[in-house]
Amino acid sequence: MSLILSIDTSTKVCSVALHQDGNLLAISELFAEKSHSGMLTTLCENVVNHGGFSLNQLDAIAVAKGPGSYTGLRIGVSTAKGFCFALDKPLISVNTLEAMALQVKNFYDESHLLCPMIDARRMEVYCQIIDNQMNTISETEAKIIDEDSFSDIFEQKKIVFFGDGAAKCQEKITHKNAIFLKTDITPSAKTVGVLATNSFEKSLFENVVTFEPFYLKDFVGTQPKKA
Repeated sequence: MSLILSIDTSTKVCSVALHQDGNLLAISELFAEKSHSGMLTTLCENVVNHGGFSLNQLDAIAVAKGPGSYTGLRIGVSTAKGFCFALDKPLISVNTLEAMALQVKNFYDESHLLCPMIDARRMEVYCQIIDNQMNTISETEAKIIDEDSFSDIFEQKKIVFFGDGAAKCQEKITHKNAIFLKTDITPSAKTVGVLATNSFEKSLFENVVTFEPFYLKDFVGTQPKKA
């Protein structure tokens, strides 16, 4: 038996979900910009209460570790670690891209590969190639997209691209085996909780003290304008 609170703040979406043995009990998602820091703790408490439980009854806290927004990931991980310390519960981390792939995997057979993409500015995206059995084909990376991207894989498989980084890649990736979903697929705690349940069953926990988000690349701030 497992009761897991999951948090995903990898992008502009602030998502919190409660799962019992992998089954979704409650979820709350805000699509407003900059809602993470002000609303996340309240969303967590409300989701647990709406699911019919108290925070002390949780078995673990799960968080989408990234890649994604530097600020969003920092807020999500800090909040998750705060709950772990306060409640003395284990911490589970989930790759954001893998959780995105889980949302669409059942719609495609083995002739298709899945490529979730998160926008990383200009023609760069955070991406990963996964098959419909959730096996990793290529590791998570920050990739600059050009006309030759994924050309070796296209010779063998069709690739389904989705996420907020996919749209800008359509003009570069024009191979006949490239499929771009028209439906918006955003990171969500509803699938973070499913993957976290698998990790819980295997006792795959993070060190709450030392765990850091999976930023993938260094933060680059906006340079101040010269007077």
